[in-house]
Amino acid sequence: MVLVIGLATVAMALFAILQRNLIRAVIAFALSSVGLALLFFLLASPYAAVLELVVGSGLVAVLFLVALVLAGGEEEKVRA
Repeated sequence: MVLVIGLATVAMALFAILQRNLIRAVIAFALSSVGLALLFFLLASPYAAVLELVVGSGLVAVLFLVALVLAGGEEEKVRA
């Protein structure tokens, strides 16, 4: 079980790095953060799991806002 979740977490992290669409990359990063928190929980470290969820959710929120700002700028360039 831990191995499957670990491989899925690594796959989502690689997908986030290699993805050209910013929104999809942010969603993949969020899923990898949840997977990492689940791994911490399964390895009997609930405090690290909660910390990962709290910090990861803040990072995802900031990345999502940055992605929206950058995507909005690209749409204006295409229309002009």
